[in-house]
Amino acid sequence: MDVAKYITVILASALKFIGGPLTGIAMGLTWAQTAACTVAGMMLAVVAVAYTGELLRRLSQRISPTPPRRFTRRTRLAVKIWKRSGMAGIALLTPLILTPIGGTVLAVSYRVHRGQIMLYMLLSALFWSIVLTLATYNIPGLQELFE
Repeated sequence: MDVAKYITVILASALKFIGGPLTGIAMGLTWAQTAACTVAGMMLAVVAVAYTGELLRRLSQRISPTPPRRFTRRTRLAVKIWKRSGMAGIALLTPLILTPIGGTVLAVSYRVHRGQIMLYMLLSALFWSIVLTLATYNIPGLQELFE
């Protein structure tokens, strides 16, 4: 059992969710090991940001007290997602469009309770890790690229 392989997949999926399944193939892990590490990676990022998000927000306001531009393309998309489907929509789109860090920052900025963030993100991570890992492992010729 090579712990470094698992840690590599966890860190890859903490930064960008699809990085978990791709790294799992490259490391030679089974799809189940890869899916589990991908969930662990996303939840590592979610927990870290959820518990430090408010502190980081206050720190950034202290360093740069000028408010950021309010209506950018990205903020309009975030508001649209929030108004249409709330925390469920953010969690559902986090692995696909947002990063685990970005989705959690968005949830923290809307002042969603930590417990709710954890629950929704865990359910999303479980669903998308299975779907994306199985899809990635079944792409013809992809595994042979890493052998």
